[in-house]
Amino acid sequence: MKSIILYLLLFLSVSSASARLVSLEGKVIDGQSKESLPGALITIPDLKISVVSNSNGKFQFNNIPEKGKFLVEIRYIGYKTLIETIDFSSRMPLVFELYPSIIETKEVVITGTAFSSDNRKNSTSVSAVNKDQLINRPSGNLIDAIAKVPGVSQVTTGAGISKPVIRGLSYNRVVTLVDGAKQEGQQWGDEHGMEVDQYSAERVEILRGAASLLYGSDALGGVINVVDALPSPEGQIKGEVLSSYQSNNGLSGSSVMLQGNSNGFVWRARGSVKSAYSYNAPGGRIANTGFNERNFSGQLGLNKKWGYAHLNLSSFKNNIGLPDFSRNDDGQFEDENGEILTDKQLKDRTLFLPFQDIRHYKVALNSHLLFNSGRLRTTIAYQNNQRRELEDDRINPSLFFDLKTYSSDFKYYFNENNGWEPVIGLSGSLQDNKNRAEELLIPDYSSNELGLFAYAKKSWNSSTFNVGARFDYRSITAEQMEEDGNPKFNNFTNNFSNLSGALGFTKEFTEQFNFKANLGSAFRSPNIAELSSDGVHEGTFRYEIGNNNLKPENSYYGDFAFEFNNNVVSASVGAFNNHINNYIYNRQLSNETIVVDTETFPVYRFVQDNANLSGLELGFTLHPAELIHFENSFSYTKGVNRATNKALPFIPAAVLRNEIRLEPEFKKGLKNTYFSLALDNVFKQNKVDVFETSTAGYTLVNLAMGTTFMLKNQPLRLNVSANNLFDKAYYDHLSRFKPGRLDEADPTNGYYNQGRNISVGLYLPFVFK
Repeated sequence: MKSIILYLLLFLSVSSASARLVSLEGKVIDGQSKESLPGALITIPDLKISVVSNSNGKFQFNNIPEKGKFLVEIRYIGYKTLIETIDFSSRMPLVFELYPSIIETKEVVITGTAFSSDNRKNSTSVSAVNKDQLINRPSGNLIDAIAKVPGVSQVTTGAGISKPVIRGLSYNRVVTLVDGAKQEGQQWGDEHGMEVDQYSAERVEILRGAASLLYGSDALGGVINVVDALPSPEGQIKGEVLSSYQSNNGLSGSSVMLQGNSNGFVWRARGSVKSAYSYNAPGGRIANTGFNERNFSGQLGLNKKWGYAHLNLSSFKNNIGLPDFSRNDDGQFEDENGEILTDKQLKDRTLFLPFQDIRHYKVALNSHLLFNSGRLRTTIAYQNNQRRELEDDRINPSLFFDLKTYSSDFKYYFNENNGWEPVIGLSGSLQDNKNRAEELLIPDYSSNELGLFAYAKKSWNSSTFNVGARFDYRSITAEQMEEDGNPKFNNFTNNFSNLSGALGFTKEFTEQFNFKANLGSAFRSPNIAELSSDGVHEGTFRYEIGNNNLKPENSYYGDFAFEFNNNVVSASVGAFNNHINNYIYNRQLSNETIVVDTETFPVYRFVQDNANLSGLELGFTLHPAELIHFENSFSYTKGVNRATNKALPFIPAAVLRNEIRLEPEFKKGLKNTYFSLALDNVFKQNKVDVFETSTAGYTLVNLAMGTTFMLKNQPLRLNVSANNLFDKAYYDHLSRFKPGRLDEADPTNGYYNQGRNISVGLYLPFVFK
């Protein structure tokens, strides 16, 4: 970490001394009336800079490169977003013409792929959830907030733990990017959620489909790219205050952010807290499902003509309860002494034992340096993930993983030549994990990874083609250890390597109608739990045994999508198929069990078979008038074990979502008002693995409304919602509390998902000159 800081200080001092100010001016107008549009947001994503047009529609960027071609995105409420490539060597003032649109724009610049690009010219299947959508959707965490995107779902352990699922794949098969670096936090664990401050996200990009070409091992299912807010426009200090409350489990959350920009020196600071007690389900509260979260983050950096360099620091701390209480014949929870837990105890924000104490510390240096022949993007990061499980007392953990990760990523983009845009990349990481407590589930281990890739994109007027190849190498070494004086695990070193490739194509038939498709291969090396786990820990309800001889998973995938967007209709139809050789999963063989501390657990061993996943993703939005918005989506995923012809585990049920929104316009005092009625229609899931049980279908009714109060030009956003309005008793198929998964000895025992939940949220953005 010290080397990162020293590198940054040296780099910034040298770069700052040599920088010369360069500016770019322009104006944003209505394409029909030619009138100025004040308050338009003009963004250059690759340079992480933005500016707002003044009362005359004019804007000016300072501290920008003297030359180079960059995507510029122009947004204005009620108008279609404009995305253009601008050559900075031309010093002529720019004029951007925007045209009115009553439908929410689908045009967006995607930054999590090889090139920042207009989504229509990006072959990867990507959805973006913006700040407004994140604020308007009540959720317990960031993954919960994006789980309504077609093709995306979540494995949940109560209200506080969510793991992303993309096209039927989860755990180590989905990569999460924060501050440009892979999030590393023992993501192999069933009850290990994401260590991310949900309030820090300005936008979340969901890349659906294998992405090993860019991100190496683990990106078989897709990528969650969490994008922070851009630095403030120059000469501006701005911030935000968010606060929310949810009635079901008393979830209260607040976040305060302040950031500024003085002559290209940028800074940001944020603090967030969340707290919840045991959630309420039809039939009563589920004991010890509360959590208490506290996060801090900051940024220091420079935005100059040579590019930018940003140092990001974050601290994440979350205590999450692990339900481990039995229920009596009346369905009431009892403690170990047989005393019934009262409603007052269940509403106490102090957690019962056992609970998790999770801490994640991160330092990441992101830079984008501009040269005559191209540009270099780098990410150098250090992460320390500490995961404790406390069973007997609140001080001494029974289980304690201490994981340190050092990672780097370098991408060099050559200048465009005759429509070709080549890029080469190098990435690597070093990991070291130690057990700091007596209980051992996985051994101490170290691993290192190296990846090399080359990629090129060719653009024509209405088509693009991309091709790439990547080589990956990974080595993992584990140590034999002792538990209670007995040897446990065994020494081993496994080496894995792979060569993968990808092809992509896009075609814009008209301005409204486009097509995209992908073919390629990807891989995933086995994680440490799959290779060597030996034990049971709180929340899993089974004893797991790894296999040192596992092979890497190899994926061969293809997908396509047709998209149509105009001022009234937005529609998409997509399909995918992902064939995975040596798919890794765990299974109980011959009803094997083991007794641990007088308690009997089923034994699950990690095995491999070939698998296939396929599915459909449909979307249809109709906006026939300014007042009416009708949005629909459908997702279906099928996962098959090709050796047994049975379903794969943790495959989400098909879901059809319908929402009708009224968006009236008020003359004074109120803006962006809406009233919403939504239906979540989840189908029965009876295609299940041998250890799973079928899950009945259900329909949830949700109501919501929101508006922005204008208090002397100061906006204040208010959102009110009611989820599961009729307090429906249901089990989500991916809930780890559903029957057959909560207690495998009693397949009828389960905990319902959350009942009715009323949420109120406030959002206050502010700006100082």
